[in-house]
Amino acid sequence: MKACIFDLDGTLTNTLESMTYSVNQTLKEMGLSQITKDQCRLFVGNGARVLMEKSLRAAGDPEGLRIEEGMEIYGRIFDENCTYHVTPYDGIVEMLENLKKKNIRLAVLSNKPDQQTVKVVHEIFGDTLFDYAQGQKEGIRRKPEPDGVYAIMDNMHVKKEECLYVGDSEVDIATGRNADLKTVGVLWGFRDRTTLETAGAVNLIEKPEDLLQFV
Repeated sequence: MKACIFDLDGTLTNTLESMTYSVNQTLKEMGLSQITKDQCRLFVGNGARVLMEKSLRAAGDPEGLRIEEGMEIYGRIFDENCTYHVTPYDGIVEMLENLKKKNIRLAVLSNKPDQQTVKVVHEIFGDTLFDYAQGQKEGIRRKPEPDGVYAIMDNMHVKKEECLYVGDSEVDIATGRNADLKTVGVLWGFRDRTTLETAGAVNLIEKPEDLLQFV
């Protein structure tokens, strides 16, 4: 392997508190009820718009009639708070450093907005660990479509057989499959083993250091 592409939320960083906080501040400003962390955990993975659509339905707007208003407010609040209480999972930084020692190129591909993805990666991991970070942006279909994976592989000049994809959700398992990459699911994130196995996961790991066996 010459490269690893990682999902961000639930894979590298525990961002659940950050996203729950931003969603609830949005709902509060809209005069709607709050959601719980457990609800937010189930709502994330498909990008900000899907997160807000599901949150609005749970909070008292079952038809999602206020989605545009919600997206405008959420975009502002999340940009200000996207690193709120965000931390790497235990063992992540050490695992990334070990991959770098093996000359593995590292990238992040997230369904959260591109600006916030880059901001989180920069503020949490600095400028030396990752070669590339990309979030959801115009012109590139979001995961599980493989467009973002292909764009990153082109940027890093690696082939499919040289690249590993790593994530914590059923969206990530489908992304890796759609891109025809060897894919590893992680069990410390937002989904459980049953969910990932049902999605077709073959390679599952319980600790970050377990990833090293695949490179």
